[in-house]
Amino acid sequence: MSFWSPEQNQSPGGLDSHLSRILFLLLLIVAPSAQGVIQISEACQVFQSDNGSSVNCYPPAKLPSSLPADTFYLSVEFLNLTQLPPNTLQGISKLQELHLSSNRLEKLSEKFLLPVPQLKVLDLTRNALTHLSPGLFQVSAALHTLVLKENQLEVLEASWLHGLKALVHLDLSGNCLRTLPPGLLANFTDLRILDLGNNQLETLPPDLLRGPLKLERLHLEGNRLQALEEGLLAPQPNLHYLFLQDNQLATVAAGAFRGLKQLDMLDLSNNLLTSVPKGLWAYLGQPGAAQNMKDGFDISGNPWTCNQNLDDLYQWLVANKDKMFSPNDTRCAEPKAMKGQTLLAVATSHLKPKVGVETGVTAPKNTVPH
Repeated sequence: MSFWSPEQNQSPGGLDSHLSRILFLLLLIVAPSAQGVIQISEACQVFQSDNGSSVNCYPPAKLPSSLPADTFYLSVEFLNLTQLPPNTLQGISKLQELHLSSNRLEKLSEKFLLPVPQLKVLDLTRNALTHLSPGLFQVSAALHTLVLKENQLEVLEASWLHGLKALVHLDLSGNCLRTLPPGLLANFTDLRILDLGNNQLETLPPDLLRGPLKLERLHLEGNRLQALEEGLLAPQPNLHYLFLQDNQLATVAAGAFRGLKQLDMLDLSNNLLTSVPKGLWAYLGQPGAAQNMKDGFDISGNPWTCNQNLDDLYQWLVANKDKMFSPNDTRCAEPKAMKGQTLLAVATSHLKPKVGVETGVTAPKNTVPH
């Protein structure tokens, strides 16, 4: 049986890990007598292996009062549970993965995780949590993956996460967060994946990313961000994927991407960008910088004003056109005479007179070679 890991739900074309577990549970229904499977209640089953016991409970099961002492994987999903007793995990100290998604959990006792100090993965997707007990993670130093996706969190306190020291993947997407407190991630120095997508964030604390200096993937899509300030991303030399689509971004600081030496993909689609400052693209998509933006970029769905203020973008766009997503949806909104034209066509036409090597015209000194 394979483990659920931070990487499993990251491939754009890959099968969602949540769906994978649903299919897996359906397989259990049609093959309850498979070798190595022991039924411990009406629908809870145990898979035994050299690592220990893997327990899966699904409807119409009820959570059993006791579990095998060697349980290292526990899935209790789709049972519509609103609460779990504080001693639910008593006696299974070797537990490493706990999946509680698709219930209706409203809160967890601060004592809930005390019996499982070896826990590495906690998935609480699709519940009704509005807050976390401040002492919930007091013995969770080994936890590397915490998924709180699609709950009802409107606020988040740094104290709720105290005790987490090895966190690599934090998913807070699909909640109702409007603001984030200063110092929220200060102690998460090993964080690689941060998902804050599909909340209601309008601004971000300037120090948000000062703690996690090893980020590889940052999801900020689907919020209400209006500006990307200089310095927010500066301490992220290992960032590979940056998702900013479906916000209300109208301004991006000229140095916003400075220091992003490993960026492979950038999504700025469906924002309110009409122009961008000169120098913004200097650190992206160039040979030897940002891995040449090898996985592409998307700036479609913005109301671009196609005039001389986009000269810098025009040059960058033509030089990196083979990495561009949705070129037909990247169009001019202004001026009226150019409305509807694709940005790439305008950029190509705009730069043609400057390419003098082939036409016999001397190229200006500052022309970027193609």
